[in-house]
Amino acid sequence: MASTTTTTFRIGGDLEVGRLGLGAMHLSAEPADVRSASLALARRAVELGVTLFDTAHLYGWGANEELLAEALHPYPKDLLVTTKIGISRQPSGEARLDGRPDVLRHQVDEALRRLRVERIELLQLHRIDPETPLADQLGTLRDLQTEGKVGRIGLSEVTVAELDQAREIVDVVSVQNRYNLLDREHDPVLDACTAANIAFLPWRPVAHGTSGERAEVAAVAAELGVTATQVALAWLLHRSPVVLPIPSTTSTAHLEENLAATGLRLTQSQRDRLDQLTGKA
Repeated sequence: MASTTTTTFRIGGDLEVGRLGLGAMHLSAEPADVRSASLALARRAVELGVTLFDTAHLYGWGANEELLAEALHPYPKDLLVTTKIGISRQPSGEARLDGRPDVLRHQVDEALRRLRVERIELLQLHRIDPETPLADQLGTLRDLQTEGKVGRIGLSEVTVAELDQAREIVDVVSVQNRYNLLDREHDPVLDACTAANIAFLPWRPVAHGTSGERAEVAAVAAELGVTATQVALAWLLHRSPVVLPIPSTTSTAHLEENLAATGLRLTQSQRDRLDQLTGKA
């Protein structure tokens, strides 16, 4: 019997989005022809029904946020653009984790300006800064939430223990960890999110094309008449109802291919075969 998946999820219980979003990391503001193509792709994604866009202060040090605003503002009422803060650029040009309260506040204010909004509906801490007390980092986000600048709070690249600790301080509605068919290091985190109905946004949801090199993935793809990438995304959507993949692309053809994965239905046998895969050849 074929398994079925839901097509939407309510982040925090009330913010409904389509389960397959778009990671904006690879959309670039330079040079001019690339910028034009990036703007067109973002707009095409909305036309195709994408309601979840993921960006970050780190992506071009704010340029990616500005790009999405140029492409999509004024935003449709059902569109969620989520961003991440907590990484700063050093004078050397290098990036470092930076969860100091004044830095977080400044990055939120800058994100509000760049995205042209009065409130960031979902703000994610890009990484936990080990040099700043977690209570100070999350306490700052909680204060910004109280002030109306932030709607909901999420985390990225955390362990189960860190998630549990964070939930004692704030209401965590999303987690963004690296996860895909061949990389399941964060299975325990996903299971914890599933149990608590916390959105899980896997970044790098497709293993850089290597999924197609695995015989079992290729076999399932052949059975369904689809690509290995679509199989990998469909597996994620079947893995748990809280999973919201955010594949990134600069190609409209790949965007359409990715979105078609939402309509795939894996049989229980196909799921079982894919579940047995690991990152080892």
